[in-house]
Amino acid sequence: MERFDLAIIGGGAAAFAAAMKANELGAKTLMVNNNAVGIGGTCVNVGCLPTKHLLHAGEIINVSNNNKFAGIKSDAKSDFSELIKEKDQLVSKLREEKYAKVLKDLEKVTFIEGNAKFKSKQEIEIGHNVFEADKFIIATGSSTYVPPIKGLETIDHFLTNIEALSLKRKPDSVVILGGGALGVEFAQMFSRFGTKVCLLQSAPRLVPREEPELAGLLQKYLEEEGIEICTSVEVKSVRQKGKEKIITATVNGKEREYSGEELLISTGRNANTKELNLGVLGVKLGKRGEVLVNAEMQAAENIWAAGDVKGEPMLETVAAKEGRIAATNALAKSTGEKKRMDYFVVPHAVFTDPQLAGVGLTDEEAINRGVKCRCNTLPFELVPKAQAIKDTRGAIKMVIDNSTKKVLGIHILSSMAAELIHEAAFIVKGGLTVYDVIDTLHVFPTMSEAIKIAAQSFTRDVSKMSCCVE
Repeated sequence: MERFDLAIIGGGAAAFAAAMKANELGAKTLMVNNNAVGIGGTCVNVGCLPTKHLLHAGEIINVSNNNKFAGIKSDAKSDFSELIKEKDQLVSKLREEKYAKVLKDLEKVTFIEGNAKFKSKQEIEIGHNVFEADKFIIATGSSTYVPPIKGLETIDHFLTNIEALSLKRKPDSVVILGGGALGVEFAQMFSRFGTKVCLLQSAPRLVPREEPELAGLLQKYLEEEGIEICTSVEVKSVRQKGKEKIITATVNGKEREYSGEELLISTGRNANTKELNLGVLGVKLGKRGEVLVNAEMQAAENIWAAGDVKGEPMLETVAAKEGRIAATNALAKSTGEKKRMDYFVVPHAVFTDPQLAGVGLTDEEAINRGVKCRCNTLPFELVPKAQAIKDTRGAIKMVIDNSTKKVLGIHILSSMAAELIHEAAFIVKGGLTVYDVIDTLHVFPTMSEAIKIAAQSFTRDVSKMSCCVE
């Protein structure tokens, strides 16, 4: 029986970050991945990268067919199957370059493909083989949560993000259950490729974790593109009639039916812990099967967890940071180094068009923390660059501590919001005040100038201000 200093179960961002740190520290490491979605995990195979590739293709189609410049005449036609082929080529290339090749360079890491489960607190079983390790990191990711809907088992099939990204033919129509980030991204993507889309959301609004003003604007823009959106929906049952999936639901107490050629479920994620036999470890699990950890990513005496498997926030960058912290702390006995995870400054984005991004506290979160906050929301009509490029969709909301004037959160709905949010992250992380932001020169004209204008709105009426004023 071979023994290792550290065993990592998983093959995504958290697992790779942990393996790279362990390799740096010279630890003899075992890495096990079951290849359910491929080496590299969800993000590179069936998540972040392929969806953003296809969303950008949809954006090009939309801009071409609906451009706002009178002097430009254009008309874009798309080939769905060809776009999927291009997506597959991108995934294959990045999986090889960013994961398979990286793995080969980790001389202290032994990689095995297979399903691992715990036999004891020191042993894992992979097929007929047993391996021992002093420490373990669980980084098995997550998969789509499929709600218990009556009749779901009777239809010929339904889609999750995995199947939706593997379709060879563009569906004529699709009903999407779930209005979080994944739901709205797929809704806009399919709609722009020419599919009739209906999105059903159980909450009163889309992307409910985001600022309500921005979420409301996003819904308005999606509906203007022809996407049917229904909120406060309680799905009762599903049945099949010919090729159509029929969804029966109640909306504000009234029964309604929705139908589509495809049914896409995007109602959240479950941690992949079911097959690991975690009962032998004494770790605690949450309601979605997530491994509960402390700030050092530790779940039990010799067990750490990182990435989606430990629950929200389920983000690629967060998973990588957690993986590195978990490996650092698991091997701390030899290094003396200890790290803690800080979730206060975690920038995130929804890659619709316009994009929705945020960092720090929302208005509601600040109030719940007892902060006497002040919030200003400004439309992008006030940003000169937005007018120059004829895209004034969106708004920026800044949350500040009204006593100290420190910026606690910045939330943006606009073109390129996912790029703009990094300046916001530095502002929140650095504990800067609105005066610090105002005093910082910005290039003119730029979309990022919106952050400075938002800061200025706490000291003056920015609608009556000339360009570039301090």
